[in-house]
Amino acid sequence: MDRPPISVLVVEDDEALRREFVSMIDAAPGLVLLDVAETLSAARAALAKHGAPDVMIVDLGLPDGDGTALIGELAVTSPTSDALVMTIFGDEGHVVRALEAGAKGYLLKDSTPDEFVRAIRLVHEGGAPLSPMIARHVLKRFAPQRPARGPLPAKGEQLVESLTARESEILQFIAEGKSVAETAVAFSLSSHTVTTHVKRIYGKLAVNNRVQAVNRARETGQID
Repeated sequence: MDRPPISVLVVEDDEALRREFVSMIDAAPGLVLLDVAETLSAARAALAKHGAPDVMIVDLGLPDGDGTALIGELAVTSPTSDALVMTIFGDEGHVVRALEAGAKGYLLKDSTPDEFVRAIRLVHEGGAPLSPMIARHVLKRFAPQRPARGPLPAKGEQLVESLTARESEILQFIAEGKSVAETAVAFSLSSHTVTTHVKRIYGKLAVNNRVQAVNRARETGQID
């Protein structure tokens, strides 16, 4: 049985980029364009009209506000939808605010069309696509200050399950800024299998994205 197409809402104020995103979505098998919006207000109107998309591509610098606000609203109203940031802003402040609001991926606008389409599919499957520079930049910020690994908290102190040895290995690799594809090659696994491991890791650590997973695992002593 064929999988239903992944519906995508594009929120981008730059007309040329918006056309490019739409063109890439239209040309990609398994993706369907739900709507496009140039502003926060237009995006909210599109969500009210069509319902939540599977994936929302959102810029952060919109004419009537910060796209982070829309990400937070989507996370509350439609937890099954995924927000993927596509922006020129690669600084720590924008990245951290977007991820904390609920963004599941963060790409810079110099990403290739293949990376763009792959990121939509990956985030829908539970992955967390990040531009390499973003991954290294953000994960460094969340590096623990303590020199040694501490014990796991007592049950009830934190809703965290112990990771398996393989899950810890995969998360440790991801903590170095590696992509799902690079991790799959390193462990001789399929990208689908790695994505499944990542989703289980998120569930066990009670987190929503890669940065939170790495931070939580380090806090609980499950990776270095």
